[in-house]
Amino acid sequence: MDAVRLDKWLWAARFYKTRSLAKTAIEAGHVRVEGDRSKVAKEVRVGMQIRVRQGLEERDVVVAALSDQRRGAPEAQLLYRETDDSIERREAARLARKSEFAATPDGRPSKRDRRLINRLKQRFLDEL
Repeated sequence: MDAVRLDKWLWAARFYKTRSLAKTAIEAGHVRVEGDRSKVAKEVRVGMQIRVRQGLEERDVVVAALSDQRRGAPEAQLLYRETDDSIERREAARLARKSEFAATPDGRPSKRDRRLINRLKQRFLDEL
């Protein structure tokens, strides 16, 4: 096997629960292959770089192996390698989100806090 459809690979690598969710994410532009938007049937090959956005998190991964069958999570993690830069970015975003919520003493955000949270989320999405 030298190539697999993008939606099948994302499903097999357990980024999305179903192929239809993978298809929807690809069509919405949440998945970029080599920096460009792609189509569902794009052929993925070993060594390609894929950027996957799920909610507020964005991962840059390099395809390490190909599979069109969904297996267990330990096997699925062998299909890709996340870049060091991506791991650092996700960790920084996680800490920023965590610090926003830690400022509220009772755990429930006030109206002002919600506005700050929304601004933070928007800034994060604008950086993408």
